[in-house]
Amino acid sequence: MPLPARFGLLREPDFGRLFAATALGQLGDRIIFLALPLVAIVALNADEFQVGLLTAMTTAGSLLVGLPAGAWVDRMRKRSVMISTDLARALVLVTVPVAWWAGLLTVWWLYAVALVHGVLTVFFDVAYVSYLPHLVGRDNLVEGNAKLSAIRSVTSISGPGIAGPLVGWVGAPATLLVSAAGMAMSGLLAITIRRQEAPPERESGPSERSRLGRDIKEGLRFVLKYPALRAIMVSDAIFNLFLVMYQTMLLVFLERELGLDSSGIGLVLSGMGCGALLGALSATRVARWVGQGRVIWLASLVTCPLTVLMPLAHPGWSVCVAAAGLASLSFGGVVRVVAQSSFQQTLTPDRLLGRVSATARFVSWGGIPLGGLLGGTSGSVFGATATLWIGAAGMTASVLPNFLSPLRTMRTLPTASDELDPVT
Repeated sequence: MPLPARFGLLREPDFGRLFAATALGQLGDRIIFLALPLVAIVALNADEFQVGLLTAMTTAGSLLVGLPAGAWVDRMRKRSVMISTDLARALVLVTVPVAWWAGLLTVWWLYAVALVHGVLTVFFDVAYVSYLPHLVGRDNLVEGNAKLSAIRSVTSISGPGIAGPLVGWVGAPATLLVSAAGMAMSGLLAITIRRQEAPPERESGPSERSRLGRDIKEGLRFVLKYPALRAIMVSDAIFNLFLVMYQTMLLVFLERELGLDSSGIGLVLSGMGCGALLGALSATRVARWVGQGRVIWLASLVTCPLTVLMPLAHPGWSVCVAAAGLASLSFGGVVRVVAQSSFQQTLTPDRLLGRVSATARFVSWGGIPLGGLLGGTSGSVFGATATLWIGAAGMTASVLPNFLSPLRTMRTLPTASDELDPVT
């Protein structure tokens, strides 16, 4: 019996529990996005390069363990991985306020926390993306991704809105306690999901190292088979590199060039969350109207150029216009990611979900640490404003690989059962 259209998957208890766990975990994550850099900028008076290096440490996990993470996750129950990594990330974050109160906190401590937290996040994200098809079935993936993107977007609004005043009230280090609590509650709530995955198949024969190498190669071969998948990952890699350059100097620009306090910065980031929420609510309809393939490149083409409004801003009303440009970027980003994620999950066989997810993440996110370093270096040499210009140009150029691929004219996307040429 079909579920009522108004609530859809939310009427399923297990999906509802995942939805609530996502809300709590993402709330914690969005607070980290604002609070952790502000610990460095405000509490430790870090310079531009140190802020960039902190961003690099936050995302270095994708480069360090991106490929093997998928092979390992495919050998484990995904829900168990999600639970354990959520709880471990909460414990890691608690060390920052403890070290601050003990007078031991340094920028090197932040680097270590960012690196460990980032590695754990890689395992969580790979398991999370791989678990959804098991939970909702492939026919419901677009709806499931859209609803989860919607709640992530809501936390993108509320997270900075909570974090900004909280940083001003108790300080950036103590604000991370709220992040830790959100992730801990997310992990505990995921324990209550009742639907069990089938246990992963256990293979005997080759050594652990040779099997790991074979599993990684299998995931890579599958991804390289489809030109559309290749284009998506290359485009994402370029976009993420320049997005991180942009984001690395965004907080510096808002705080030091525009003179915004933590509450003002929180409002700007909340505006981005509003754009993301609108994108999540519109993603299914926009993809149906434009075409599931074409929307992947068109969403970026329309919204990425608007990021130039931020480096053009000056104290006053133009900050609101620039914030609207960032909200548009978030709108287009969510529409694109919903379409991409559904494509990847629908196309991939169950046994390869973890490996394909990890491969896509490795290629797409592998350059993010470099983006943090380039952003910090560019900010030190050319200033925060020039770095925002460079980031905006690079994000706009990231449309090209998708535009030059079969996605340019593709309305519907192939599935794992298709026997057609994968380029069509």
